[in-house]
Amino acid sequence: MIDKIKELMYQPKFIRNIGIVAHIDHGKTTLSDNLLAGAGMISEELAGDARTLDFDEQEAARGITIDAASVSMVHKIKNDDDLIKLIDTPGHVDFGGDVTRAMRAVDGAVVVVCAVEGIMPQTETVFRQALKENVRPVLFINKVDRLINELKLQPEELQNRFLKIIAESNKLIRNMAPKDKKDDWKVDVTDGSVAFGSAYHNWAINIPIMQKSGINFKDIIDYCNEDRQKELADKVPITEVLLGMVVEHLPSPLVSQAYRVPTIWEGDIDSEEGQTMIKTDANGPLAVMVTNVSVDKHAGEIATGRVYGGTIEKGSEVFLVGSHAKARTQQVGVFFGAERVNTDKVPAGNIVAITGARGAVAGETICDVDKKIKEFEGIEHISEPVVTVAVEAKNTKDLPKLIEVLRQVAKEDPTVRIEINEETGEHLVSGMGELHLEIITYRIKEKGVDIATSEPIVVYRETVAGKAGPVEGKSPNKHNRFYIEIEPVEQAVFDAVADGSIKEARVKGKDKDLSDKLIDLGMDKEEARKVWDVYGRSLFINATRGIQYLDEVRELLLEGFESALDQGPIANEKVLGLKIRLVDAKLHEDAVHRGPAQVLPSIRKAIFGAIMSARPTLLEPIQKVFINTPQDYMGNATREIQNRRGQIVNMDQENDMSVVESKVPVAEMFGFAGDIRSATEGRCLWSTENAGFERLPNELQKQIIREIRQRKGLNVDPFSAEYYLG
Repeated sequence: MIDKIKELMYQPKFIRNIGIVAHIDHGKTTLSDNLLAGAGMISEELAGDARTLDFDEQEAARGITIDAASVSMVHKIKNDDDLIKLIDTPGHVDFGGDVTRAMRAVDGAVVVVCAVEGIMPQTETVFRQALKENVRPVLFINKVDRLINELKLQPEELQNRFLKIIAESNKLIRNMAPKDKKDDWKVDVTDGSVAFGSAYHNWAINIPIMQKSGINFKDIIDYCNEDRQKELADKVPITEVLLGMVVEHLPSPLVSQAYRVPTIWEGDIDSEEGQTMIKTDANGPLAVMVTNVSVDKHAGEIATGRVYGGTIEKGSEVFLVGSHAKARTQQVGVFFGAERVNTDKVPAGNIVAITGARGAVAGETICDVDKKIKEFEGIEHISEPVVTVAVEAKNTKDLPKLIEVLRQVAKEDPTVRIEINEETGEHLVSGMGELHLEIITYRIKEKGVDIATSEPIVVYRETVAGKAGPVEGKSPNKHNRFYIEIEPVEQAVFDAVADGSIKEARVKGKDKDLSDKLIDLGMDKEEARKVWDVYGRSLFINATRGIQYLDEVRELLLEGFESALDQGPIANEKVLGLKIRLVDAKLHEDAVHRGPAQVLPSIRKAIFGAIMSARPTLLEPIQKVFINTPQDYMGNATREIQNRRGQIVNMDQENDMSVVESKVPVAEMFGFAGDIRSATEGRCLWSTENAGFERLPNELQKQIIREIRQRKGLNVDPFSAEYYLG
């Protein structure tokens, strides 16, 4: 097997890099087990129970996938051997960052949907994550045996259920796929890009296999009702059906890199390195995109990445583009589940494990030292950390080790935000939710540091609800003055920055593409052409004309703008959604008198004063909460939502089950798991999805602001506008 993997690594047309994605508990890891068994890597008896790719203790204990796990295996489909590189990803919303990073490494995704539950919120999210990265999906409808044995559905009812799932999947693909792929990528029962089966019982079927085997839906119902699923698995083994579908419908690197590289790499496609990537050429300049970093007890840091161009070799010197640093690879190889198979080199089109690339983080670009290339586009995570705990070492002697461990944790999981305050010894760890933070604190302890954690703290954001200006910001020497106006940014622009269709970056020169997008979103033409910076879902616009020396202080103004948004005046939280217009400026003619010490404080004070004059407002993080519960318990479930300042958005009926969709502030969600179980006597299924930030109710503003400021050791009340502008 290992020799065969090494041989196929050099034949990209026989490689399939795929991810398995789904909502939590829809059967991804069980399916991965079956594929491993089919490749002879684990025994068929263990498949489904072994959870081979859950190699973390916490994953095994909680029965969920936390880290994306990668494995290589060889399967013979028709007459050719194919090398399948598979990544099993988490389904829980708190670990969505792993899915986003995995999607950068693969070309195709098997979207697993539970036949009983259908398309769930996280299914939509994983579709969005895959399609945003130009990853082509195929569909596997799992747990079909439960529809037959538990819900007793007849063939016609089965088919209606399947058609509904397929139609919903295609609607998502139509809405989110790249324009030129919307029709090609639709999943279709007739061409075999949809399969049905039971990962737990090891069987699957699609139309081509039905035609070949003569087994139809009526036969499947009989096999399930007569408890002969083992016999069914012998006739239509899941491995053969699923991997046949993968090889038939999902692209090889040779096909996919031609359309994926131009969207994730902004360099010159006609250059040598651009063409090397487009053609998946192993002999051109090296281009590796790091998608994950993990720490091995024995080998140290392991960087996982996709080789888009060239060949990465053991013991070679490489350049890390983002860190501007050189490193020497100690070992390179491919993943074989929890093990790594080391090889001398790994060519383009493969997923590689690199030991020795110290300093690499997820999103890093690795290239040859003598052929530096443009960076790959950063990996954008769909949601952001909304819950924080303060962490401190129980023994002061462990403090240096704690700082080292926290930095390591942040490197392993880029969705974690770590703030280290070496003066107070308090360290803040922010994550996606309660479970995410539990896992992080467990891992810190596992690395040998005994810690105490605070109660979870919710992360807020600041914004304005009104307009203000022009206000004047004076430099300490009074020789420089900046006049700014402020108002909320247009909602359409805010949403476009949030979903990544407008990138956050300082604008260099005239960016016609950006101004056209902003005009399309309803922004004034003049303003759209004068944007200098997009940051924190906010815009900095230079609305001045002919101000002498302004270009010389441009970078300082933007630095001041960005730092003001990082810690706002209301409660030292990040600021979102502002439109700041610089309408006038007076600058000293001598460059000595308009340096950083003069410009930075003046622009920051002007922005703070303007925020405090424009109805300053706190935003709180919101989660969508979806509950499936028997009708008898619906009243209890909705009461549980309403008691937490929640709003019911939608209520549906499916057979004897009620489906409740609601929005609840994250601050009110602590302890929800236990309470909803009690309220429904354990008879409900529920899931959450992050839904961004919304305005905190007016009656709570003052109290929450005071609580945050007190916790941070600030004056209890924020300073007035006069304080900054006086």
